[in-house]
Amino acid sequence: MQDLDVQFVGSYVSVGTCPPEKLPEYAFIGRSNVGKSSLINMLCRRKNMARVSNTPGKTQLINLFDVNETWQLVDLPGYGYATVSKRKRAKFEHMIEKYLETRSSLQCTFVLIDSRHTLQEIDKEFVNWLGAQRIAFVIVFTKTDKLKEAEIKQNIESINAELLESWEELPQQFITSSKTTLGREDILSFIAEINKMHAAK
Repeated sequence: MQDLDVQFVGSYVSVGTCPPEKLPEYAFIGRSNVGKSSLINMLCRRKNMARVSNTPGKTQLINLFDVNETWQLVDLPGYGYATVSKRKRAKFEHMIEKYLETRSSLQCTFVLIDSRHTLQEIDKEFVNWLGAQRIAFVIVFTKTDKLKEAEIKQNIESINAELLESWEELPQQFITSSKTTLGREDILSFIAEINKMHAAK
């Protein structure tokens, strides 16, 4: 297993307040309560790197973490049914969109989708928005330890079939479990390969 030296950089209210762009960045985002904090903690092998809560919508800022002094992990607020006011939710959406649209150091966005459920309309809308904006992304299926292998396969096939109604080809996908660490090495190897290409430029 890869060991990571992870340091918290800071939390920012907008992309404009984020520090200067120096390292490749990888953003993690998903519908509220999709297991984002647990996944980040699993990748970093830290119990409390990202806040884990049963209450959706706890991540309300752009959180940056320095990894091995070679890249940065970006924990973005979730989208969807966070228990916040409409005004605050609109503020989050603006923050997320501006970061994704304007941060030139962003190499890839990891979109988390709960493998236990059918594709939610808000996930579909967000994925289609990323495509329309030409923002590079991959899909990460979470919480697979809570299902049998056949159920995971069936659910993912159903989700992909619905996405293919709007897409000719789907981006790369990762199957993960924060409990068993499934998918950790695959995601970190994927990031390492992009970093190599970035360094070669």
